Amino acid sequence: MALDMNYVRNQFPSLKNEWAFMDNAGGSQILKGCVDNINTYYYSNNVQLGGSYDASKAAANAFGEGRKKIATLFNAAHTNEIVFGPSTTVLLQFLSKSMASQFKAGDEVIVTITDHESNIGPWVWLEERGVIIKFWPMNEETYELELDTLDALMTEKTKLVAFTHVSNLLGTINNVKEITAFVHARDALVCVDAVAYAPHRAIDVLDWNVDFYALSLYKTYGPHHAALYCRHDHLQELDGLYHYFYGKDKVPAKMEPGNANYELSFASGAIVDYLVTLGEQAGATGSNRKKLEAAFVDIEEQETILCKLVLNYLQKRNDCSILGIKDGSDPRKVPTIAFTVHNKDSEQICLSMDKHKIAIRFGDFHARRLSDHLVLNKNNGAVRISLTHYNTVEEVAKLLASLDKVLAE
Repeated sequence: MALDMNYVRNQFPSLKNEWAFMDNAGGSQILKGCVDNINTYYYSNNVQLGGSYDASKAAANAFGEGRKKIATLFNAAHTNEIVFGPSTTVLLQFLSKSMASQFKAGDEVIVTITDHESNIGPWVWLEERGVIIKFWPMNEETYELELDTLDALMTEKTKLVAFTHVSNLLGTINNVKEITAFVHARDALVCVDAVAYAPHRAIDVLDWNVDFYALSLYKTYGPHHAALYCRHDHLQELDGLYHYFYGKDKVPAKMEPGNANYELSFASGAIVDYLVTLGEQAGATGSNRKKLEAAFVDIEEQETILCKLVLNYLQKRNDCSILGIKDGSDPRKVPTIAFTVHNKDSEQICLSMDKHKIAIRFGDFHARRLSDHLVLNKNNGAVRISLTHYNTVEEVAKLLASLDKVLAE
């Protein structure tokens, strides 16, 4: 069932201005429900948790409600498997530091060249402890990660494989369930960066059996906040990052030094409320989780329409090089589309598009190692068009007409 686009766009007040926002992989627009929740928290619950008085109890309940709803987003078995933080970058830094004592000199960690630096740098830091870092290369023709090359890297000393669910530059979905099973069969853990996946498809950490899985809520229609799933048994083993009297069993608080942001945690619950409503509009019944899954079916349908329009246009041009999958109907493709234009500076293209009120972006998007590998600096990085379900066919038509004019300059 198609999304009710009038309803969808009305949930994002910022869409009423004259700009078409197509830089969503850098940060989506925020739901009205999230902003309303922030205000509600400040006006009604803005006190410290842990008190015996009613307002403090209400604040704790609101904070807990946000965590419970985000656990539904992940399909986590336990609410306390969700760790909140300001960004995925920070949360993965926290994770590497809390795991550091589990590694010894000579142990191996595998990272990929296709990741955002947030899921590379925190593990490379372990080299200071004598950990060996290996890079899982991509297929140079398809830009995809393949198990054969991973198999060649893994040994009995491999303790962790860190990889992205979707590259924020390539927009290609990696098969997390398959990779996780492969890694687990070799007695290692996985850490998955889901930032570029979460806005586009339903997450299911239970089905995929992942160990650690992180996403940024501000790129998934919410406030500037993030969440990290840590499977309960692994979470228990992590060293705490808070006060010395927070024991290993004090989860997830031991991983939230200074406490998670209460109002943003509560506000983030509105993301799930919104998805549940979309699922109900699609005719779904049953649990909120079932309704959420139905919502993402319709979200994928809308985004596929948009993705096909953009990729078909770029393929017809003889001056554009598309990075990654070129078929917009390929189910492994999310609508994050990066390309370069022969003999054109990517920054200048984006500056020219600004004049048409089209918000896109240029650069390496903090996937610096991949950008350098692809020698994108010769074009001053890539141009990236990153769409989400609230974008419309009409906006894409405006985008493509504007690109025609800009690239003809």
